[in-house]
Amino acid sequence: KKLINLDNSEINIYNLENKIKKFSVLKNHSTEVIYSLTDIKDCKKVDYILSKHKPNLVFHAAAYKHLPIVEKNILQSIENNIFGTMNLIKASINNCVENFVLISTDKAVNPTSIMGKTKRVSEMLVQAYADKVNDIKLSIVRFGNVLDSSGSVIPLFKSQIETRSPLTITHPDVTRYFMLIPEAVNLIMQTLYIAKGGEVFVLDMGKPIKIMDLA
Repeated sequence: KKLINLDNSEINIYNLENKIKKFSVLKNHSTEVIYSLTDIKDCKKVDYILSKHKPNLVFHAAAYKHLPIVEKNILQSIENNIFGTMNLIKASINNCVENFVLISTDKAVNPTSIMGKTKRVSEMLVQAYADKVNDIKLSIVRFGNVLDSSGSVIPLFKSQIETRSPLTITHPDVTRYFMLIPEAVNLIMQTLYIAKGGEVFVLDMGKPIKIMDLA
């Protein structure tokens, strides 16, 4: 009945609204679409939105995820990725959300980066609350690289190619798993049916690909 899109970026909200209008995604349906310029670090605002709209499902994909930026902005990333997650979990519990899914990353496995560490702590928060509450299913889905998503290397490569710049990679031996956005979305939806609470779902993303080969 209702789709609530929360983002702390004005341009992301603007682009999303235009995309949905352009493709008439919900044209023949009675779905109410809401676009809210909201920061998950604002616990009062998050709680207000959830208490007002009473969503059944929360998909938590909000995170600072670009490795170099996170490394240079550690405190902001901890505040957003960890405390923002806690705000959203608490608001979901308080407002009787049925399913809460944290979108995590394969970088949370034995993390070496600040980004990976903040996402691992976020996962641990979800699991800790899952052990304490019974009225909500809290689960985690881990991804590799979702092609053309905001955290993907593909838009960077495309931009470098268009401006005839050299393609930049972190290291020639780096490998990542890749999947398409529709695949990722379908797998997230499937986890809703099998989640009992506290699980970490690790998706079968095929064989890893060298970033050098992709470039």
